[in-house]
Amino acid sequence: MNLGVIGTGYVGLVAGTCFAESGNDVTCVDIDEKKISALKMGRVSFYEPGLEELVRRNLEEQRLSFTTDLKATVRQASVVFIAVGTPQDSDGAADIEQVLATAKAIGQAMDGYKVIVNKSTVPAGTADRIRALLAAATSHPFAVVANPEFLKEGAAVEDFMKPDRVVLGGDDSQAIELVKELYEPFVRTGNPILIMDARSAEMSKYAANGMLAAKISFINEVANLCEKVGADVDEVRRAIGLDRRIGPHFIFPGIGYGGSCFPKDIRALIGMGEPLLEMPLLRAVDRVNERQKGILVEKVKRHFGEDLTGLTFAVWGLSFKPRTDDMRDAPSIVVIEALLKAGGRIEAYDPEAMEEARKIFADRVRYHRRNYDALKGADALLVVTEWNEFRRPNFQTIKELLKSPVIFDGRNVYDAQELRRLGFTYYSIGRQNG
Repeated sequence: MNLGVIGTGYVGLVAGTCFAESGNDVTCVDIDEKKISALKMGRVSFYEPGLEELVRRNLEEQRLSFTTDLKATVRQASVVFIAVGTPQDSDGAADIEQVLATAKAIGQAMDGYKVIVNKSTVPAGTADRIRALLAAATSHPFAVVANPEFLKEGAAVEDFMKPDRVVLGGDDSQAIELVKELYEPFVRTGNPILIMDARSAEMSKYAANGMLAAKISFINEVANLCEKVGADVDEVRRAIGLDRRIGPHFIFPGIGYGGSCFPKDIRALIGMGEPLLEMPLLRAVDRVNERQKGILVEKVKRHFGEDLTGLTFAVWGLSFKPRTDDMRDAPSIVVIEALLKAGGRIEAYDPEAMEEARKIFADRVRYHRRNYDALKGADALLVVTEWNEFRRPNFQTIKELLKSPVIFDGRNVYDAQELRRLGFTYYSIGRQNG
C-alpha cells in the first residue's frame, strides 16, 4: 500500500519506518529541509534504539523515502497519516494548529479518495474539526480515522511492531477496514485492534497517560511518607504490586516523570476538562510530580547546607529516562538548575543526551565522555537517570575519585545496605537515608 506520513518527528518517523518494514511504500514529509536531507542519508536527529538501522535498511530497499513535497505525497498515497506536533499552549492545553493546518493542506492537495489518519495526540473532537477543514478544502471524497499512538520512548520500535493494542476511531467502515489491514501484521499474536468512535479513540491516549502518571505520582508521595515514618518503599511497592488490581508496573519511586508525553498530556487533559468540570486529581498528579523533581536537591542541601558555593557535583543521567536523548521536562533540568543557583558546580555525563543538554545549559555545566571522568574531585555523585551502565559500577573506583563518598540516588538504583557497608553515605527515595 502507498502511504504518506506528514511529520518526521518521534511518532511520524517511527510509524513511517515500521510501516515500510512491513512491506508498504512509505513517503515521509516534513517542512524542515535540513532534517529531510539528513534522513535521505539515513541519519535520524534523535536517539531511539534500532530506529536508524531500520530507516537505512528501508531506504536501501526503496520502500521508504523522504521529501518536503506534501502535495505529491498526498496524491500518490491512498492513506495519509498526520503526525505533527501538538505542543503545550500558554494555558496548558494542547495546541493543535499544526494538525489543522496539515489537514487543510492535505485537502488542498487531494486528487481523489483518501483516508486521513490522525496519529497526533489531540483533544476529543479534533477528528470532527479535521473533517470540516477537509470538506471546505476539497470536493473529493475522504474519510477520517483517529489512531492514537501508545509508544514508549526507548522502546518505540518494539511497541509499534508488537503493540498491546491498536485503537482506531471513526464511523466509515471501509476506511477502518483499510487501516486495520495496515496493522494486522503487527498483531499476529492476537493482541486486539479496538474499533470505536473517534472521540473515544482520541480520549484513550490522554486517559492512558493520565493513569500512568497518576501511578508514578502516587508511589512518589508514598515514598516521601515512608521516609518520614521509617518505612521502606521498596517493601511497600512489592506488597502492593502483587495485588492484581494494582500490578507491579509504574510504581517505582524516583524524582518524577518527564519527557514529551506525560507532562504535556496531563496538562492538556486538565485544559480539555476544566471548562466542563473540575479536575482535582490530575492537578494533584501534576503538582506532586513537579514537587518531586526537587526532592534530590533538598537531600543535598540537608547534607551540605543551603549554600553550595565551592562544591562540585557529578551528575549521572540527563535524559528524562534511559534509552533516549529526550530532555523535555527532564527532572535533571530542575536538579541542575537548583544546584547551580545555590552555587554548586556540575560535572555531567549521559550516554546519549549530551548534545541536548548543551542546548539547555551551554557552558554552565562541564560535560564528560566517560561517566567516571565526571567524578574526579566531586563532592558527591547524583544519579538522576537509571541508565543500565550505572546499575553495576565499580564502587571502589567511585570512592577513590570522589572527594567524599556521598551518593544521592534519585532512582533507587543501588542497594542501600551494600553502599553503607562499602563506606558510602547514601541517600535514596523512600528508604532510610544517611
